[in-house]
Amino acid sequence: MATQSQIEWTEQTWNPTTGCTKISPACTHCYAEVMAHRLRAMGVPGYRDGFNLTILPERLTQPLQRRKPTIYFVNSMSDLFHKGIPDEFLDRVFDVIRQTPQHTYQILTKRAERLPVYFKDRICPNNVWLGVSVEDRKYGVPRIDYLRKVSARIRFLSIEPLLENLGEINLDGIHWVIVGGESGPKARPMRSEWVENIKRQADAVNTAFFFKQWGGWGADGVKRHKKANGRTFQGRIWSSYPQTSPVVS
Repeated sequence: MATQSQIEWTEQTWNPTTGCTKISPACTHCYAEVMAHRLRAMGVPGYRDGFNLTILPERLTQPLQRRKPTIYFVNSMSDLFHKGIPDEFLDRVFDVIRQTPQHTYQILTKRAERLPVYFKDRICPNNVWLGVSVEDRKYGVPRIDYLRKVSARIRFLSIEPLLENLGEINLDGIHWVIVGGESGPKARPMRSEWVENIKRQADAVNTAFFFKQWGGWGADGVKRHKKANGRTFQGRIWSSYPQTSPVVS
């Protein structure tokens, strides 16, 4: 079954594949890897091979069984555009998405270079929010240009974990920015001025801004549990969502 999500910006998760491989600094302390090994130990279906990439066609029909409009985060435990997932399986995933227009699907990838290749001769469904992970200048920021090449109703950035000051970034055609710090025992700190830099630029172009969490390090630079650090930035909670609009190029 698709599962209720604890992620602040979605409702449920749908994982037609599980497992992944590390490709950039954001992957160093991957929460999904830790969770996958835990689920394997519990004998949960789909995690027999731990965090090795596993394609699960039996999960494709899960959204079809839910009539209530739902926001799904697709592949919270994997990366839908991993090179090990063939186009043919992606086609099946997007076919389910097209069959369920009542749902909204948030798809996030670090394999941004595959996006314009896959969608060159395919249309991104209207109910897809397409996003890329951005953690630093070297690996993360270049992904934004690949995302911008795809005609999607909503394009978004998940800037989590934010590992450094990103400097000036081009947010043209980006409708939503999520920012968050890293959690877990080995979390790397995030500084408030890095967040402010992103928020300033998002505000300048009317891009929705969502502050997810401080993570393992608070705004005061003290390490503590992420729940204790909370998600207050500049004295308030920022939970803006993008306004849906017609497909843009």
